[in-house]
Order: sequence, then structure tokens, then C-alpha cells
Amino acid sequence: MKIAVPTVLAVVLSACAPPPRLAVGPDPANPASPVPRLRYTPVAAGTVDFRPVDPKPWVERNDSVAPRRKEP
Repeated sequence: MKIAVPTVLAVVLSACAPPPRLAVGPDPANPASPVPRLRYTPVAAGTVDFRPVDPKPWVERNDSVAPRRKEP
């Protein structure tokens, strides 16, 4: 019972207090705050062309990935 009264009092008083102000970085409501310069980036920047191409010679491709034979 002794701890209940101070706890209730603390809860009631904390409900009346405003929330803490969090200040991380510049204030977004301040019109004089520095803003990084915007750069234009095209929508298609960095895309890869996936059009069909002629097949490459399969013998050379196969030989380049095949395991090497050990010489006796």
C-alpha cells in the first residue's frame, strides 16, 4: 500500500507532462535549415538490354568451363 500511492501519483503527473522533444539532425520546420542539392537521375539509368542475340559457339564455351585434364 505504501508503494501504490507514490506510483499512482507518478503516473498521474507524468500524463500531464508533454512528450519529450527529440532532436536528431536539423529541424524540418526551420526554413533556414540546410538541404542537400537534388540531382536528376533518369528512370532508365542502369538498365540492361535483354534483347535476343545469336548463340555463341558451344564448343569453345564448353571447353572454357570443363575441368582440365591432368597430364600423367
